[in-house]
Amino acid sequence: MNAQMPQKIVDDAPVAIDQQKVKMVTLLTLATVAVILIAYHETTWSMVSIWNRSETFAHGFLIFPFSAYLIWVRRKHLGKLSSQPNFLALLALGGLGFCWLLATLSSVQVFAQFFLIAMIPATVWAIWGNRMVRALAFPLTYLLLAVPFGDGLILPLIDFTADFTVTALQWTGIPVYREGNFFSIPSGNWSVVEACSGLRYLIASFTLGTLYAYLTYRSLSRRAGFIAMSVIVPIIANGVRAYLIVMTGHLSDMQMAVGIDHLIYGWIFFGFVMLLLFWIGSFWREDDEEFDSSSTGVAAGLQPEAEFNSDKAPLKSTVSAAGAVLAVAFIWPVYASYLEREYSGATDPASGIEVPRRRGEWEPGASLVSDWKPEYTGATAQLLQNYRNGKGSVDLHINYYRNQQQGAELISSQNVLVAETGSRWHSIKQEARSVSLGPRQETINENQLHSSSAKLLVWRWYWLGDESTASPYVAKFILARNKLLRRKDDGAEILIVAHYEEAPDEAVPVLQSFAGDMTTAITDVLRNAGER
Repeated sequence: MNAQMPQKIVDDAPVAIDQQKVKMVTLLTLATVAVILIAYHETTWSMVSIWNRSETFAHGFLIFPFSAYLIWVRRKHLGKLSSQPNFLALLALGGLGFCWLLATLSSVQVFAQFFLIAMIPATVWAIWGNRMVRALAFPLTYLLLAVPFGDGLILPLIDFTADFTVTALQWTGIPVYREGNFFSIPSGNWSVVEACSGLRYLIASFTLGTLYAYLTYRSLSRRAGFIAMSVIVPIIANGVRAYLIVMTGHLSDMQMAVGIDHLIYGWIFFGFVMLLLFWIGSFWREDDEEFDSSSTGVAAGLQPEAEFNSDKAPLKSTVSAAGAVLAVAFIWPVYASYLEREYSGATDPASGIEVPRRRGEWEPGASLVSDWKPEYTGATAQLLQNYRNGKGSVDLHINYYRNQQQGAELISSQNVLVAETGSRWHSIKQEARSVSLGPRQETINENQLHSSSAKLLVWRWYWLGDESTASPYVAKFILARNKLLRRKDDGAEILIVAHYEEAPDEAVPVLQSFAGDMTTAITDVLRNAGER
């Protein structure tokens, strides 16, 4: 008995050493990720603050715990994997850091958040290697749902919900008069606004549906099918919800479902739909299949145990990989801070900008076309001037920005043509139009605005140095490029507005004449303002 004891200790020693190494590499990885999140603290905090203030994205607090749980339940299988640092992952990390820099310079917060979270899988890849990142593919990818994204889906969802509701009402035999996302039925007026878009339902359904599919199914086809249903079902369900709410208000003579109660009804209906979806999905569940090293484990990236023990990377190389990760990751916030300090020290232009008093046939007018004004936050300088000629009248709005930063930038969700609430104006339609801006043919944005007493046609486009564009995404890219190359970040949105009675095309000749005559003078004034 005493003779066997030393042999047992010798046999168990390698296992104990391997387990100790796994714990050390795990702690090193967690520490590296934590340091990166701290280094990018502004982006990290921007996510946390959105989780805290927005009910739509409050699920962000649960994503990291969910991902940690998914990793924890597979710890026995993952514990068989040795760390095999892959320094090629540093290239991916560097690319993500550079993309984060561009997003930060152009103040596209959601992209900066995506690229930061994507650095976590790249860090695991660099420290642990290919086999571990394959085994953790889903939990690491699931972290991207912590990013509060989806605002770009609001307008399409609003349009779909309005189309669905109006069509369903017409099929029911109720007459409907519609202008954009505002419509009237005999019992009252309704509008489909951001809260009615169904974005909250869609995000909640996709977040839970993706997790449910991973835990319940093993085959890729069933997972993909259920995830697709978790996207399609809430969109359609939100249309049904909106229709039922309007019908409830209509049948109750606008006594029910017209206040906060219609939101309560909506969440109850959505909860029922989700329970029904998960219940139906449970009939095809595959979660009774066990993981094993010969089948499921290999498919998930795990290798036979003999292979694990044959190729162990020394701890020194793992520590070196973690140090290289931090070195690559730290470059970008340091350089971003340097550039932001440089721009914050730049001089501001004069508080006002002036367009020449007379250009061709156009003369300044004494009164505006309407009382409508766009809402822009933090503009360095603004101009509002009416111009007239023998054929018509045009209002010129210019919102000029310099030394742009979060909360005071040209492209921002806070800069809107019409506020969602509290305005008598409604945005009816937006589309692109090709027009002549002086000597050039350009694409601009065209908006129709209606109030109870007037109709306006608005043409608008962005000016950034010597470049013009109607796309906010292109404008953001130009801004990021200019900052990266240490050029000026001056930019402006130019809006020209004309009145019409019946059809928008009535205002097109007036706007086209003004744009052709005045665009060159306007851009010269903006260019001179940028040189002050």
